[in-house]
Amino acid sequence: MFSMYKREVQSYFTSPFAFVVSALFLLVFSLSFVTSISSMTSSVLKFSFSNIFYNNFFYFIFMIPLLTMRTFADERKSHTETLWLSSPVTVPQVVFAKYLAVATVFLIMMLLSLFFPLIAVWHGSVIVSSLICGYLGFFLWGLVCIAFGILMSSLTDSPILAAVLGEVSMLTLIFVDDFSKTALIKSMPFVSKVMFWFSTEDRFIKFSQGLFTLSDFVFFLSFSLVVLCWTIIVIEKRRWSRA
Repeated sequence: MFSMYKREVQSYFTSPFAFVVSALFLLVFSLSFVTSISSMTSSVLKFSFSNIFYNNFFYFIFMIPLLTMRTFADERKSHTETLWLSSPVTVPQVVFAKYLAVATVFLIMMLLSLFFPLIAVWHGSVIVSSLICGYLGFFLWGLVCIAFGILMSSLTDSPILAAVLGEVSMLTLIFVDDFSKTALIKSMPFVSKVMFWFSTEDRFIKFSQGLFTLSDFVFFLSFSLVVLCWTIIVIEKRRWSRA
């Protein structure tokens, strides 16, 4: 599994693909950072970086499908998927290796953005608890999106279609949060409770406020694991159908 994980990570950085996505990520982050500074009325640079993640999450999740769209779809398109489907390596090992590889690239992108909090510390002050929890919450939120992107990639042999489906699934997570707050859903307590349980936005807001709760931490990891299990089932079904 480690050798496959290492190969997947190298495949991102041996091509300009990861560098382009990372550059776009930093561009959006830097524009938001500069906008936040320019709109301040005080000479003290003090604000929550979690607001940058939250306000620009739509743009950030647009980049995640670009990382996940080729995980399985590209191999199905080039027929290289048959090589590891017929090999002794297990499907869960392949899925988790690809998942951890994309998560590693995503983590590197977030670490690069730490340059901006350092600037804020140098010229002003930063709410450390909010900064740490905000970064952790956004990373956990990203792990869920990565899991959905990999699932969508396993359903098709078109990387472009996988990216579109991944984007749709991630936007659905956001709209579930908004839809659960409507009067229609609130009039149905059971449905509202179920939809609230799947809410990722409200859980991230807690992280952005500097509040770390074990239940929210476990939720993000469990949600990611469940989606990865769906991916394993999809690929196992295809593996057995070929056999």
